[in-house]
Amino acid sequence: MTIHLQIPDDAAAALRRAWGDNLDRAALEALVMEGYRAGKLGIGTVRRLLGFDSRYETEEWLGSRGVHWNYGLDDLEADRRTLDRVFGDRHS
Repeated sequence: MTIHLQIPDDAAAALRRAWGDNLDRAALEALVMEGYRAGKLGIGTVRRLLGFDSRYETEEWLGSRGVHWNYGLDDLEADRRTLDRVFGDRHS
């Protein structure tokens, strides 16, 4: 998908000064980051959209930008159930 934006020249110059010449990439990163922060995109989608090779690389990228990992109590419980299923319930 391609998205076209109309940005006045003076605003485009200010954006380039702030984020460099590759505004396409900067816009994609900002959109993906906000989508993840809002809980609309998962870590796998972020990885794929930004072209990272691993989940760890993606988590590092998000963390370096102050975006916290979307991992709540429900995720923890789901992971615990998975580990119990794979390794047996060792909590008893």
